[in-house]
Amino acid sequence: MRKGGSVNPDRLSEGSVASVVKRYARAAGLDPETFSGHSLRAGFVISALEAGADLLKVMDVTRHREVKTLKAYDRRAKTFKNHAGRGFL
Repeated sequence: MRKGGSVNPDRLSEGSVASVVKRYARAAGLDPETFSGHSLRAGFVISALEAGADLLKVMDVTRHREVKTLKAYDRRAKTFKNHAGRGFL
């Protein structure tokens, strides 16, 4: 959307998305330097997987081509890292 309320037919640039994310991070009292446009994508993947969403559906939404790439976002895989029982899990 443009400032006057009209719809811009072009997509937002990466820089524009990053600027919006950083502005709202700052407004929420967070350090804007730790956020980017990619934070939205990563947050979606993490939330969807934690909620039990189908991996292939998540890949379809995010347009990931490789399961390996998407798997890097999956916090569930890191749950038992440095866990006391890691030797027998």
